[in-house]
Amino acid sequence: MSSEAEITVARAPKQQRGKQRVAELLRAASTVFAEKGYEAATMTEIAARANAPIGSLYQFFPEKEALADTLVQNYAALLGADLKALEVLASRINTRKLVAGLFGLLRAHPRERAAALPIVEARMDAPTRRATFRPMLRGHVAAIMLAHVPGLPKKAARDMAVVVLQLMKAASALSDEEDSPSRKTGLRELQALAVQYVQQRWRTRPG
Repeated sequence: MSSEAEITVARAPKQQRGKQRVAELLRAASTVFAEKGYEAATMTEIAARANAPIGSLYQFFPEKEALADTLVQNYAALLGADLKALEVLASRINTRKLVAGLFGLLRAHPRERAAALPIVEARMDAPTRRATFRPMLRGHVAAIMLAHVPGLPKKAARDMAVVVLQLMKAASALSDEEDSPSRKTGLRELQALAVQYVQQRWRTRPG
């Protein structure tokens, strides 16, 4: 998924047996990429982890790039589905629950996340990462803000999405610092800041 590399497309299985095999290969690939990173991971080891012949792996994923891109696309789809589900609930829950849901999303699907993040770092340059993931996340969070805050203008929702995502990003980074003594306190404070911010924008909305 690099801006410079040509993407090799994975072959979609047609039979149920093939779909099961692909699922097993993707699970194995997730583990290997999470443990070793993109560059050190090999197709041979991935096939071995899946207890599958190497030819079976190449049948569906002609190159390691195709396998890696599929994992990233699957993780993005899971994240998008979670955000869409939260948008459906946004008008019926209070701000604390909404923010808790948002902050939890970037730590959801830990296996897929652990595999996708090192792939994204290795396969995408910074401008490509910004162009690919940032608009997707901002669009979903803006839609959630529109659903949660009655009468909110679309521009204000987009502005709110930028701020909320920055707080979520900070919380995600802090969450990785498992040995930090202030980790739990910091996470609570960041989430509280997001709640206060959304509530303040609710009070100052037009109309």
